[in-house]
Amino acid sequence: MSQEQLIKDCKKKKPKAQEELYRRYARTLFSVALKYARNYSEAEDILQEGFITIFNKVEQFKFKGSFEGWLKRIVINTALQRYRKQSVFEIVNEENIEQVEVEVDEDEISLQFLLQIVQELPDRYRLVFNLYALDGYSHKEIAQMLKISEGTSKSNLSRARIILKEKVENFQKDTTLQASTP
Repeated sequence: MSQEQLIKDCKKKKPKAQEELYRRYARTLFSVALKYARNYSEAEDILQEGFITIFNKVEQFKFKGSFEGWLKRIVINTALQRYRKQSVFEIVNEENIEQVEVEVDEDEISLQFLLQIVQELPDRYRLVFNLYALDGYSHKEIAQMLKISEGTSKSNLSRARIILKEKVENFQKDTTLQASTP
């Protein structure tokens, strides 16, 4: 079944089409949910809520732009809604924002470890880090999505990078120590 026909059938609320849509996109959308979640279980909840929204709003997709991109945006928004209601963001002074870069040796550090340390970030840092560094949103867009100031977005990104840098450096130091111990 073509993607266009699949979408049309989902708009008609056909269960087989909904099942096929889930089968085709669940894996991709779960990886999106996992980036924003604290853990695997929360990512499953986000995915489930995201698909409920997708099935309820599929008629709004007008065949303009990428369908997969539209699906990902719904899952991201579903994840963000979980945190928007909580007061997880701190208002900060923009003058104190530090620019930090994290250097990662891909041969020494697994993707699984990187995902784990991103998931361990406090909510406010994880959300901004994912939106900016992984999904390419601007601070202006993040501020609008999360209902925070651009300065708060920049500060939370900076703090996330500091925490991640410390964790990566500690991991690399521990790995070096273990390798040099006879």
